[in-house]
Amino acid sequence: MIKTLKLLFVAAVSSAAVLFVASCSQKPAVQSVAENDCVNLIFDTDMAPDYDDVGALAILHCLADSGEVRILGTASSNRCATAVPCIEVINTYFGRPEIPVACVRGDAPDRTTWHNGDRWTEILPQRFPHTIASSADAEDATVMYRRVLAQQPDSSVTIVSVGFLSNMSNLINSQPDSISSLAGIDLVRQKVRRLVVMGGAETSGREFNLITDSIAAQNALNNWPGEVVYSPFELGNAILTGKRLVESGITGSPVIDTFTMCLPQDNSNGRMSWDQTAALAAVRPDCGLFEMTRGTNVIDEHGVNTWTPDPNGKDLMMKLVVAPEVAAEYLERLMLHQPVQKQ
Repeated sequence: MIKTLKLLFVAAVSSAAVLFVASCSQKPAVQSVAENDCVNLIFDTDMAPDYDDVGALAILHCLADSGEVRILGTASSNRCATAVPCIEVINTYFGRPEIPVACVRGDAPDRTTWHNGDRWTEILPQRFPHTIASSADAEDATVMYRRVLAQQPDSSVTIVSVGFLSNMSNLINSQPDSISSLAGIDLVRQKVRRLVVMGGAETSGREFNLITDSIAAQNALNNWPGEVVYSPFELGNAILTGKRLVESGITGSPVIDTFTMCLPQDNSNGRMSWDQTAALAAVRPDCGLFEMTRGTNVIDEHGVNTWTPDPNGKDLMMKLVVAPEVAAEYLERLMLHQPVQKQ
């Protein structure tokens, strides 16, 4: 009887997955939306150690082409010299070279890619147009955040962080200046609707984004004056994307080129999709791929997080509710999107 129930459950899940894929396939990746439904967003990334950041930024540009999101700024939490040029390459490719690109300052991480063959972080700036030669030449990220936030309506900005929390910590620590009379934590409280973070574990654990600059993660996330949504390691780890991109035949794309260079060094069937899930949740929280549970996430001085479910908690933890293959196809359809206003 138990085995029969398990088989029925598996069959039901499989049928639901098929229906979900069919539903997605009938909808274009780019969909028009009402102006008041557009998400105002700042993208914060450690662009370089891994290339899921490239996929995440591609997804945001896809959703920007449909009017679902307005990308107000992009920032690197990584001092790696090629991080900012790579961000600018992608913004320019998708026809938005005007998007501000800033970089962390101070005692922050400097991490390059661990890929030793074709080093995509060096090759993209050689192949594609950009104007900022090195991350050190970019604007101070804290200044960019304060300026952009000060210009926006109250409670209107979503920040998605898919890297180190260095910029978030610097922002809430910032003091009043000529841009705004508010201290950073008060500026965030007034202007930011929510922060979406790729980081941490579902219950407790050591995850790269949080432990690399652990003191910044502890300060930013424990003291953030508003809602924080977490896409944990386990969620994106189960979703392999990139194979369809490599097999697409699309040329002249920094997104396709990156996956084509890197997948052979990892797994030809795909790379984990940690950052893409956070980017998607920031714009389409009701996409059907995951559910969110409320609770409280506490980060210690080593960057280890401890999640406690609590219906009154200020934080939300994402959990995948479809088969990983279904989520992969959904994400890849967005990542395959080609610019409608290419420069």
